[in-house]
Amino acid sequence: MSSHVSAIPAASSDQALAHFERAFAFETDCWDVHDALSRGVQDFVLLDVRSHELYERGHVPGSVSLPHGKITAGKMAAYPMDTLFVVYCAGPHCNGAHRGAVRLAKLGRPVKLMIGGLTGWIDEGFDVAIGQPVATL
Repeated sequence: MSSHVSAIPAASSDQALAHFERAFAFETDCWDVHDALSRGVQDFVLLDVRSHELYERGHVPGSVSLPHGKITAGKMAAYPMDTLFVVYCAGPHCNGAHRGAVRLAKLGRPVKLMIGGLTGWIDEGFDVAIGQPVATL
């Protein structure tokens, strides 16, 4: 008798390596974003794609509020086409970051998702900006 874990065989090591290495092209994590911000190496724009109201209640310091439904070519025109955007939402229970990433990709923009979102940021023990004026696009 096997478990649900082993009922479907694992991919070969070569397939697993290709899959997990490729994931880094699509995702970054809270620690890497925090490290970049802390060192002043922000070679990306960090987008909080939740509502402005949720952004005001708490957001990653240095992020810009742009709800995923409002990501348009006009709003992105302020940035060069090769600008890397890192999107986040509430956390793993929310698909807003994926929606934002889809919209940016459709506009031909480089994009990565910050896995864990704000929940992951808080879980890592990083500071959250609360009650600050909304930085928006």
